[in-house]
Amino acid sequence: MSRRVLRVVLGLLILGVVVWRVGAGSVLDALSHVGVGSIAFALVVAVPTTVCAAWRWRVVARGLGVDVPLRTAVASYYRSQLLNATVPGGVVGDVHRGWRHGRDTGLRAVVWERASGQAVQLAVTVVVLAALPRVLPSFGLPFLLGGLLLAGCAVLAFLPDVRRSVLARRAWPVVLVTSLVAVGGHAATFLVAANAAGVNASLGQLLPLALLALLAMSVPFNVVGFGPREGVAAWSFAAVGPGAEQGVATAVVYGVLSVIAVLPGLLVLAADTRRRVRPLEVAHG
Repeated sequence: MSRRVLRVVLGLLILGVVVWRVGAGSVLDALSHVGVGSIAFALVVAVPTTVCAAWRWRVVARGLGVDVPLRTAVASYYRSQLLNATVPGGVVGDVHRGWRHGRDTGLRAVVWERASGQAVQLAVTVVVLAALPRVLPSFGLPFLLGGLLLAGCAVLAFLPDVRRSVLARRAWPVVLVTSLVAVGGHAATFLVAANAAGVNASLGQLLPLALLALLAMSVPFNVVGFGPREGVAAWSFAAVGPGAEQGVATAVVYGVLSVIAVLPGLLVLAADTRRRVRPLEVAHG
């Protein structure tokens, strides 16, 4: 069994166990309450979120000698997110994006762009959990601090690449700010999903739960984003009070809203198809 198939199987297994334990009724009920307002919010918030992520990628890629115009970066990022959200594995879009913009160097740029964004997300999660320690009273915060330590070791292992792409004087402020905006956009969409799912909890309760669920999406054992996110949401929501059922329902609604939010990537894919077909039509004529 290939590694990619194994990741998909594990993701399906996690999702299946979670749904089996909490039931599908709350999920279906939450999905039935997703309205136009929630969908519109997800689509609108995805615009600055995607632009910031594309800008971050452009800055990181430039440090490695790959020049990607911002307009091209935004279009490529929408296409990448759509492929990540619809193709099992969750990384097909990133691989495609890197391959089209420099192959080896382009792939490295994508890796460090995504890694820097996740490092900022991890740091934000640690800060929020430290400020609200009742959310994870036992091992949660030390676990995340350990994640930060591992991230730091990875940076040291690849220091020349990181120094040129992420930590350069003109790069790191952009990486930091754009990553914060992206995290804020995803967290806001998760809060809207919780509202659509009927979760009755304060912002102080929901924000750390949102960040934990979003962090779980970086675990490679998922099926188009579903799997670990629902598992972590079930556990954390149950620990704080709203309940595992509402956690799973919120995570699933968030997943649906996330897919809808990147549907503009279909326009990019359609434009790619037209560019490939047009020369053939001209040659035929």
